[in-house]
Amino acid sequence: MTESMLNSDPRTTLPHVAQLQAAPHWRAIDFISDLHLQPSEPQTVQAWRDYLARSTADAVFLLGDLFEVWVGDDALDEPDSFEAECAAVLRAAARQRPLFFMVGNRDFLVGAEFLRQSGVTGLADPTVLHWAGPSILLSHGDALCLDDVEYQQFRALSRSAAWQQQLLAQPLAARRALGRSARSESEQRKQSGAPYADADAQMCATWMQAAQAPWLIHGHTHRPADHELAPGQWRIVLSDWHIDAHTRRAEVLRVTPQGWQRLTPEQA
Repeated sequence: MTESMLNSDPRTTLPHVAQLQAAPHWRAIDFISDLHLQPSEPQTVQAWRDYLARSTADAVFLLGDLFEVWVGDDALDEPDSFEAECAAVLRAAARQRPLFFMVGNRDFLVGAEFLRQSGVTGLADPTVLHWAGPSILLSHGDALCLDDVEYQQFRALSRSAAWQQQLLAQPLAARRALGRSARSESEQRKQSGAPYADADAQMCATWMQAAQAPWLIHGHTHRPADHELAPGQWRIVLSDWHIDAHTRRAEVLRVTPQGWQRLTPEQA
């Protein structure tokens, strides 16, 4: 890594942007993120299963944190594992329409075997989608939250191949224990009311300029909203999903050439 790279300002550094060309017939595209699927939240899991089974979209994009934690693709090998069950749900849905997956900050260890078994196509972060409407820049969103300095340091470390290889070399049981510990720490942070950083406006503008995309769609922040950055330029933030006896929070963002709308999973 050069000195210029170390001293570069991420707010003004142009990222490498992957490209994806939509199929000509796509007219309705769905985007979801931050479902944080886990066995302890069966109602959220069921809502996700039902949505994928009946969606009328031409394609579905899963923009990160589909899982509360992913400890390695070898979890798929355990008999009757939750991970294998979810891969089967995706595989069935992928027979009906294309599914695309981008890792988030909770499931960044998803690898090629998961993609193969689930039938989904992996996406780089960020990726620009070219289709019948305006070009759309897609991201999970965690890399945009620059004010969360501690997390950005961890993100840089955890995305390195050496760090991931070292972690994945540990027994699956040990990795599951680490995952439970991470979930506990996250829950404690939420209960403490500690504020979460939002996406940096200048960095969003830099990314959109690099992609030549007037729309940016991302998740991660759990703050669903439509932000008009300039005339015709929009940052569209996805909702997280959490469904239990007391809470029903879940949205599907459906995009068509006419614009976008926020739907419930049942409406989509």
